Amino acid sequence: MSSYQIAQPADAAISSRAMKGALPLFALSLFMSALLLFSVQPMFAKMVLPSLGGAPGVWNTSMVFFQTVLLAGYAYAHFSVKLLGVRRQALLHLLVLSLAFIFLPISTAADAKPWVGQPELWLLWTLTSSLGLPFLAVAATAPLLQKWFSETGHVHAKDPYFLYGASNVGSLMALLGYPIFVEPFLALGEQSFTWMLGYGLLALLILACVFVARRGDGALPETSSVPSGAAPQTLAYPGWPQRLHWIVLALVPSSLLLGVTTHISTDVAAVPLLWVVPLALYLLTFVIVFSRKPLLRQEWMVRLQPLVLIPLLASFIWSFSVSIAAAVHLVAFFVTTMVCHGELARRRPDVAHLTEFYLWMSFGGMIGGFFAALIAPVVFNSVIEYPLMIVIACWLRPSQQDGGELSHVRRRKLLTDASLPILLFAAMALAFPYLGVGPSDLGMVGSFIVFVFFALVVYGFAERPLRYALGAAAVFLAITTIDQPTRMIDQERNFFGISRIAQSDDGQFNLLIHGTTLHGAQHVDPLKWEEPLTYYQRSGPIGEVFVGLTAAGRSPSKVGVIGLGVGTLACYREPGQNWTFFEIDPAMERIARDPNYFRYLSSCAENASVVIGDARLSLQSEAGGKYDLIVLDAFSSDAIPVHLLNREALALYEAKLAPGGIIAFHISNRTLNLAPIVSRLAENAGLSGRSKFSGMVNRATYKTGSSWIVLARSDADLAFLDVQVDDSGSKDENYVAWQDVSALPKGRLWTDDFSDILGALSWD
Repeated sequence: MSSYQIAQPADAAISSRAMKGALPLFALSLFMSALLLFSVQPMFAKMVLPSLGGAPGVWNTSMVFFQTVLLAGYAYAHFSVKLLGVRRQALLHLLVLSLAFIFLPISTAADAKPWVGQPELWLLWTLTSSLGLPFLAVAATAPLLQKWFSETGHVHAKDPYFLYGASNVGSLMALLGYPIFVEPFLALGEQSFTWMLGYGLLALLILACVFVARRGDGALPETSSVPSGAAPQTLAYPGWPQRLHWIVLALVPSSLLLGVTTHISTDVAAVPLLWVVPLALYLLTFVIVFSRKPLLRQEWMVRLQPLVLIPLLASFIWSFSVSIAAAVHLVAFFVTTMVCHGELARRRPDVAHLTEFYLWMSFGGMIGGFFAALIAPVVFNSVIEYPLMIVIACWLRPSQQDGGELSHVRRRKLLTDASLPILLFAAMALAFPYLGVGPSDLGMVGSFIVFVFFALVVYGFAERPLRYALGAAAVFLAITTIDQPTRMIDQERNFFGISRIAQSDDGQFNLLIHGTTLHGAQHVDPLKWEEPLTYYQRSGPIGEVFVGLTAAGRSPSKVGVIGLGVGTLACYREPGQNWTFFEIDPAMERIARDPNYFRYLSSCAENASVVIGDARLSLQSEAGGKYDLIVLDAFSSDAIPVHLLNREALALYEAKLAPGGIIAFHISNRTLNLAPIVSRLAENAGLSGRSKFSGMVNRATYKTGSSWIVLARSDADLAFLDVQVDDSGSKDENYVAWQDVSALPKGRLWTDDFSDILGALSWD
């Protein structure tokens, strides 16, 4: 009989009674801690989102904080148990939980302003000062409760890792429930108060766990009372190679999580709804791989990974619809993460090293997030970290190679592993130009056939992880080097995204591309520098607004523009007018004022003011009734800053509007139908409005279509749009009238506390 089966009769009877309710209590406590841990993340990120212009980097930087504090919590759990023993550590944790109440309910200062040029550091400081201790106390709960449970006499105490998977059910419910059941019905202040109540309940549950464990064994023991032998599929003692493997297996999915989140949210909107879906899938993998009977077997995921990589590679070449593209990336992310986390679960150590295992796993997750959110934007000027992590994940596949091969055989195979992907890249570089097509030419049968051939070649590498990874890298490299529709001049990356300055194929235009979206273009011919192009052409809706105002004798004396771009709108400026641009990204002003790139500002409005910072915060300091015209033209790639398009924002714009003034909303978007949103805002505010859409005019000359809505306090203020004139002042007989906004469909009312991105998506 092994030592752990020997017990004092009286103590055994007490332990048996106490342990009947131990598992449900510990499971409920873990569920509650996970629920709190992952509901506070989207809640607090939404609190600070308006201060940072709705940039996708808000969530990525927040995730770095959450992962770092999670690591700190796991370190606290590991070392406090190691130094104090379980009994004294339990008392310490109750003290920590009590001290965290000082910071509740969670909130941020209403007038908080980011540090200019250092938004990441400001965000990290705000998170730490407002949320640090409560988050750390909750984060440490999962490993601690599992460790305490392992010290009881419960039948499952020897392998409590299944509780980690069970706790992530709470995480999933928090994430999926937030945009559906919390965000639409509770204001942020109410959410924070509810979270505080939940935190109090968790503290009581943890106190009960300590009481039950003490009743079960008379006192929480200082050392393990379970056998030292490892449970099935566990390692008895981890060496440094194994620890490093844990770190890397946790690092790659963590980095991929931020990569796929940025990829999806860049062209839609930076909102919790689009953040929580990848994170929910990430947590679901933990639920599955750490359960006692996984629903998805590891070998299935390993076999599926090469298959999902094929459409993923295709998505980097061809433009899919938003729904298909999101599905492709999320499926590939889920399967890849399942492979990595499945290996983590398979390589978990004996329960004696439980807290150390979570410590190293958390360390890897933090490093992955830190790399993706803070290092990569500084080191790389493109989002290369996303495909890089996909390549590394391919390399981490469990190897089926024969470990008994002779050294010269291994060397020969390694040489083949390196040489075949090189040949693959060379073949791709030759094949596409030979066919006379580029990889992004959707509908070209020849390029599709060639891609399928090369994708199948990479699929054939799957049995050799290194060869497979290098093959994937070859395809990614071929895509980036071959697919160059424009000539790149310069590229810059910062917290707010990637800005590329390029020249058109014919060399006649300079272009600004932010993320994946054209944000402006200008003739290189000095005689045409003052001609507004793209969405701002004179024959488009916004051109009609300026021409109509001038013809009606209402030329605005003060104009405020939210969103600078390359400064195209500045060429509507007339003598004597005062123009102010509000721009959150300092890089935009540098680009717009650089005469080597664009000359709209220097040619048309050299003295125009550019206010750097979030527009809502900046506008608050402006005088009421100042502007005759406010133009909302703020985009990050094709994503809209939601906090600039809601009830509170519109109220601010109206407060800064002079009598008879108008507000023009640029609502062109590939993925969102924003007209019903603005129509609902106008109805709620009691404003009159007109809307107009102009289709593509001339792609070759970069005169593109656009959608605009113009609002004013009365219908009379918009009468100038009912009859339009041409540039010479004559009536335009071919004029197409603007549509009354009241005739548009109505969406749900967006506020600081609510935004229905899912309802606004165009699923084409």
